[in-house]
Order: sequence, then C-alpha cells, then structure tokens
Amino acid sequence: MASRISELVIDCRDPQRLAAFWCEVLDFVVLDTEDDGSVEIGPREGFGGPQPTLVFSPATEPKTGKLRLHIDVNATDRDQDAELERLLELGARPADVGQTGEESWHCLVDPEGNEFCLLQARLS
Repeated sequence: MASRISELVIDCRDPQRLAAFWCEVLDFVVLDTEDDGSVEIGPREGFGGPQPTLVFSPATEPKTGKLRLHIDVNATDRDQDAELERLLELGARPADVGQTGEESWHCLVDPEGNEFCLLQARLS
C-alpha cells in the first residue's frame, strides 16, 4: 500500500482571487467553498482523480521569503513561449529566485507572490 497526494493546501490572503487564477492556469473548476472562506479547486471530473486538488485557505499573515515547496506546470496544448504569454496575461509575473538564465524553465509568481515554474516539456 502507498499514499498519494490528494490535496495541496495553500495559505493566502485572497482565496477567491487565487482560486480564480489557478482555475485559469490549470483549467480547473471550483469544487467547494467552505464557511471559513477556503476554496477548493480541481479537475472538471471532480474529486478523487489522479490530480490533486488545490485548497486556498485564508491567512492574515503575509508571505515571507521563498516557498520551500512550489508548483511546476507544463503546457498541454501549446509551446512554452505561448504558454508563458498566456500566464503573464492571467496575472503571473516573472520571478528571480537565483536562476542563471540558462534554465529551460521560467520562474514565475502568482498574484500573491507564490513561486511556480513553467517547464519546457509539453504534456498531452
């Protein structure tokens, strides 16, 4: 027997805003909204599939420093340059986390400054 990641919980100041951003990035939908303001998003098929859901949980304290865990994304229907343009239009911003400029990926931050990377490989 083994475990698998079913949910990733991200503390944030504006769960609705971050959920909307990541729904656009991942083509996810809102699956649940809790009384405390938490918003869970996931694949259109719903809970329990091979992809984990993302839970945006309200937090009052600001993000400080670089995250110790970040999300990597891959384009599924376009090349990396086109996907980078789309992510920037959605509100992502370039991030400097010490990269050399020779990397095959792009370091970005979401609207609340959480780092994530756009990888070069395209997944189908």
